[in-house]
Amino acid sequence: MRILDQLRASRPWREDERIVLDQVRRVATQVIAPAAAANDEQCRFPRESVAALTEIGLNAIFVPPAYGGALMSYALYLECVAIIAEACASTGIIYATTCHGMGPLIQFGTEEQCARLLPRIAEGGLGALAIIEPHAGSDATGMRTRFTPDGAEVIIDGGKRFITNGDVADRYLLFGKWNGIEEPGKAITALIIEGATPGLEIVRLEKKLGHRASSTAELRFDGCRVPRANVLGAPGEGLNILLASLNRSRPSIAAHALGIARGAFNDMVSYVNEREQSGRRVIDFQGNQFTIADLAAELAMLEHWLAYVATLVDGGAQDFGLEASIAKLRASDLAMRMSTEAVQMHGGYGYCQDYRVERLMRDAKITQIWEGTNQLHRQLIGRSFASK
Repeated sequence: MRILDQLRASRPWREDERIVLDQVRRVATQVIAPAAAANDEQCRFPRESVAALTEIGLNAIFVPPAYGGALMSYALYLECVAIIAEACASTGIIYATTCHGMGPLIQFGTEEQCARLLPRIAEGGLGALAIIEPHAGSDATGMRTRFTPDGAEVIIDGGKRFITNGDVADRYLLFGKWNGIEEPGKAITALIIEGATPGLEIVRLEKKLGHRASSTAELRFDGCRVPRANVLGAPGEGLNILLASLNRSRPSIAAHALGIARGAFNDMVSYVNEREQSGRRVIDFQGNQFTIADLAAELAMLEHWLAYVATLVDGGAQDFGLEASIAKLRASDLAMRMSTEAVQMHGGYGYCQDYRVERLMRDAKITQIWEGTNQLHRQLIGRSFASK
């Protein structure tokens, strides 16, 4: 454990960032982690955990000061996501999704839009990102949700699925196609919907393998009217906004998966040092040492890579899509492998809910699927090496 502790301690955090991290660790240890198992078992939204993060003002770290925030580094944000996800993956994705959804508003919104829509987020409101439809998963150009201009308003008709925070969000970033633009890719448009807007219906909540305390909703839009002033950019500019938002949200998903991997690794190492078989600790068997060595090395490399991606974002890089894909791919694969090996190391106990590794394994799987399946990311990375 010492080598990983040394790696994390070597991060060059400023004093104000260390204060934030200490607060997040305190909330994660004292509030979030103790409630995680019961919230998962009962499929209960972790309101107390979210409230504790609001109390320390954690949304403010990704919102500019002009709109009520206290903007800090992207590297700090990623570490906060990892700490929260290690304590409770559901709470981690609730927090991260708010940033995913509102990031494009911060990046592409006008001053008027940001001033009107962001203060609620800065003070603790929740955000959602609505892209996926029954007929359009990784292929966003296949979406069927329609935006029809009507004077100073836009009428929305259609539906979205698998929307994290979909039933609790204060602000939604919604992608659809603008009526009047025929080419699918050029018709995609982005806009912001405020919570409780008439015509926005919560159809149902999904029953899931993991992340059971995080609500995932199906939404329907039936003649839903929003101000045209809520459109980000111009009609037809949504695809560029979507791709830019994914470049920033994928490292966040990697940080979320990293938190799950950290939790599984810590639980596994603790267990194999305590559990005995045939008069020997489980850690004393050479085969188990090899497994732990490989996992520790993968974990260390992932932490380094994610820190590197954060430096790109904080340094103002505009093109880091491949780096983001590598981070998401490796982190999610490691989260799945780490949690599976942790269950294996626990033996029969790992298959029972008495130990956290069972929940971590269930929570890890979706990280290989959302924000682009890992098959998609392998394709993106692989074809980047094809000769022009």
